[in-house]
Amino acid sequence: MARPRRGIRASRVDLGVAPLPGKQALPLPIRLLVLDVDGVLTDGRLYYGPRGELMKSFHVRDGHGIKALRAAGIEVAVLSGRRSAAVARRCRELHIRYVMQGVADKLAAFGQLAARLRLGTTECACIGDDVPDVPLMHALGVAYAVADAHPAAREAAHYTTTLPGGRGAVRQVCDHLTGAVQRLERKP
Repeated sequence: MARPRRGIRASRVDLGVAPLPGKQALPLPIRLLVLDVDGVLTDGRLYYGPRGELMKSFHVRDGHGIKALRAAGIEVAVLSGRRSAAVARRCRELHIRYVMQGVADKLAAFGQLAARLRLGTTECACIGDDVPDVPLMHALGVAYAVADAHPAAREAAHYTTTLPGGRGAVRQVCDHLTGAVQRLERKP
């Protein structure tokens, strides 16, 4: 697979994303954003019917942000502990090529993906919301937590969004990262 086209540097000044007290993310070239699903791309609620999981709710603005991020040259990957046909469909709609579901160890799964894409941890960012995301959040160059994240995820993050998971938080991170791309492209 082709490597992402270009990198960007994370910024702290965009509306909707704020650095956490005592956390300072260094300006790193970001080439891949890794997303969790439940609690990040969705609000974390699971809907069950008599035949199992029926649906998940995704925010359209998050999808637009993902498309804009990819257009800016940053790849997107999804790592989820659960398996869902709805997630697979949404990722296909958004042309997300790297989708790993049913992952018990997100850090190990990321390691495989990073090797495949020939990326270092400092070239990658992630968004998490709960304890299973924390090892990955600690390992990557830049970590974001959604506004309603578990305290352990907030502690592991460099930045937090003002919106909760499934309600536009991913869009805020995408805007934060694409804003940094635009600022870098304007520099002489």
